[in-house]
Amino acid sequence: MRVVEKVDIKFSEELEKYRNQTREWLKTAIPDWWHHYANRRSDDERYIEFSKSWDKKLHEGGYSGISWPKEYGGRGESVLKEMIFEEEAGRIDAPRGYNFLGKILLGPTLLNYGTEEQKKYFLPRLVKSEDIWCQGFSEPNAGSDLAALQTRAELEGDEWVITGQKVWTTEAQNANWCFVLARTDFSAPKHKGITYFLVPMEAEGVSVRPIRKITGEADFNEIFFDNVRIPKDHYIGELNNGWKVAMTTLSFERGILALGRQARFQTEFEKAVEYVEDKKLPGGDELQGNHYFRQKFAQSFLELRIMRYHSLKTISDYINNNGKLGPEMSLQKLYWSEMRARIGNLLMEVQGENVYLAEEDSPSADHFTNIYFTTRGEIIYAGTSQIQRNIIAEKVLGLPR
Repeated sequence: MRVVEKVDIKFSEELEKYRNQTREWLKTAIPDWWHHYANRRSDDERYIEFSKSWDKKLHEGGYSGISWPKEYGGRGESVLKEMIFEEEAGRIDAPRGYNFLGKILLGPTLLNYGTEEQKKYFLPRLVKSEDIWCQGFSEPNAGSDLAALQTRAELEGDEWVITGQKVWTTEAQNANWCFVLARTDFSAPKHKGITYFLVPMEAEGVSVRPIRKITGEADFNEIFFDNVRIPKDHYIGELNNGWKVAMTTLSFERGILALGRQARFQTEFEKAVEYVEDKKLPGGDELQGNHYFRQKFAQSFLELRIMRYHSLKTISDYINNNGKLGPEMSLQKLYWSEMRARIGNLLMEVQGENVYLAEEDSPSADHFTNIYFTTRGEIIYAGTSQIQRNIIAEKVLGLPR
């Protein structure tokens, strides 16, 4: 007789207590109007004001740098507590704050590759959101093929001189620092000769130009570096080995916060169910009586549950690998981005003719349409689905190029 062991995925009593404390704190920290602000635009003045104040609230509440070492300004708590906070924040659709990219991308990269001096200076400032960071990776001719980047950095005395252009840079208009990939050895192979720089946005020669998205928002930007001079030691990791450092950054972007991301997607899904129950489906049908949409919603529900369990595995791998992530994060990125694209399609379908209504006539429909537009970008940024499949094939499955 075969014995099958029961696997019960639960957090400890201590962690569940922390979850309840976090949930209560979020309820008091977020004003009521935020939950009804369905069609939030990142360039809306009220959104900007509260997002900036949210970073300060997180620090004051003890929810900034939760798992970072105390000597660098963090709380010194477990990674699981940080993931629980992200999940609860996602469930209540809390703001991400203006320093989100700095915390989830640069912070872990510094912990892995930064010098002791860099960690002691930059990480406490990140925890307090004294610095706002943006990401200078993609270029007009180096998006999916990031290693084709042409921004260059040349050493002149004790300074690097950076020249080039970056694109699709989120919140560059509000940032005062940018982590930048630049080529430092043009004779090296494509994936070599790249260095990971830390560039102050106030430096002479840095200029920012907004890019307006299809949703009407202008939180993307182009950055131009015109002979920008920075100190000789303003780079992370080894000289000409920035590709390795960048892959660490991208691994965090692709997967580590998937538990919070899943919670946000779940919240969107539940709002879609409420919308259908209130407005009915195209043609006036109710969800229970429409087999096509029932199947679609059931499929989305199951995919969201799969994402949660995959996210828990990612956290386990992260802990067991001492805070390091590998190419397996491409599995996470490919799954959640493709899944949410399918949910975006469903959100367009359930609106029927409401998809053409203006915001004041149907704010929920307008919000769902913006989600759909967002999902088109999610299968591109942090590496397209095609790039993720290549990484999985070569780095995870060991298949030939």
